[in-house]
Amino acid sequence: MNALLTSLLMALVITPALAEQSRPQLEQLTCAALDRAVQSLADGPVLLASYPAFEGHPPTIIALRGVAFTYDNALASIALFGCGKPKSAQRIADALVYATDHDPDYQDGRLRNAYAAGSVKQQGPILLPGYWSQERNAWNQDAYQVGSATGNQAWAVLALLEAFRQTEEQRYLLAAEKVLLWTQRNTYDGQAPAGFIGGFYGYPPNPVRQGWKSTEHNVDLAAAWSALNRIKASQDSAAQAQIARNFVDSQWLANEGRFLIGTLPDGRTAEHQRSGLDAQIWPLIAVTNPPADWSRVFSFVDQAHRFGGGYGFSRDPDGLWTEGTAQAAAVAQLTGAADKAKPLWSLLIAQQAADGWLFATPQAQISTGLAIGPDSTRNDFFYYHLPHLGATAWAAIAASGVNPFTGAQEAN
Repeated sequence: MNALLTSLLMALVITPALAEQSRPQLEQLTCAALDRAVQSLADGPVLLASYPAFEGHPPTIIALRGVAFTYDNALASIALFGCGKPKSAQRIADALVYATDHDPDYQDGRLRNAYAAGSVKQQGPILLPGYWSQERNAWNQDAYQVGSATGNQAWAVLALLEAFRQTEEQRYLLAAEKVLLWTQRNTYDGQAPAGFIGGFYGYPPNPVRQGWKSTEHNVDLAAAWSALNRIKASQDSAAQAQIARNFVDSQWLANEGRFLIGTLPDGRTAEHQRSGLDAQIWPLIAVTNPPADWSRVFSFVDQAHRFGGGYGFSRDPDGLWTEGTAQAAAVAQLTGAADKAKPLWSLLIAQQAADGWLFATPQAQISTGLAIGPDSTRNDFFYYHLPHLGATAWAAIAASGVNPFTGAQEAN
């Protein structure tokens, strides 16, 4: 709570001049932290721990120890390119390429939601995360981590395509196409509103199909297919991008100036109660030619997702979500609302844990209002007061002015 109060006070007293100075400071410290994390590992492909050891102590949540979430690492690779650290960015992208061809159970191009963190040995199957359970006296794997969520596939593709744009090395393009082909074949659902489902949860060989459709996942896929189409135009890529875009369009509630979060598990019924910050603001920078009307979403976000000087994940949030606050700064900056972003730079700096990493939240724990999987008995997807790769990478992305969905740099 003290960290939050400090953040709020800084947001209140910061002058425009100091706010402007905070942005390059944030860029420097987060970019350096990401680069150091990669450089600390042996040469070759690497995947960074999403929750690294902090001052010698590993995360207290055992299922998070040594886990490299695919989404976080995709963000880190994109961020490092934006930071001007291409060698470190490529090392993460190379790990994603290796993962598409060396899964221990599948040979269809899908990526898992997470892998074991560290240097990737380029021999044999890529390692999946897990931990020894004292209760079961057995090796345990998390059902979500070994699954394949659709949005995570799309973010890996965005990172791979950014690596291709930067290097023109074909392995990145081929891996991106392979992952997108898997989503096309396995996650499309034609029942109205047509779009792409949440993905698959659980253990091979028969993970559970998650039939709900997420606005955020479809935003991600619309961006990924569009990015591929800009590099290698085809009717199929354009058609897939349009399917995802049409779903996103269908989730806009003009009378409320906000997006629905998606559908219920039947894939048809709209979910009206819950809201996710990312689903509200990402469409403004992820899809091609977003309608001007969508810019009204910030009024809803300021009313429903505000927490102190920043933003929380869910509607009426119970704490500050550092990653989401960085997302809001990025979207505001890229859409010409720099004044809205300015007070967020110092707020983000105040979330520094150590050595440039940012805490996921200054609270002990915050809720997203979402469940991790179909076997959850309650909404159990939380963020914790731990240094977090996703928060650090999004802050670097926002401060460097890169659009993570397109690779374009903010115009000066």
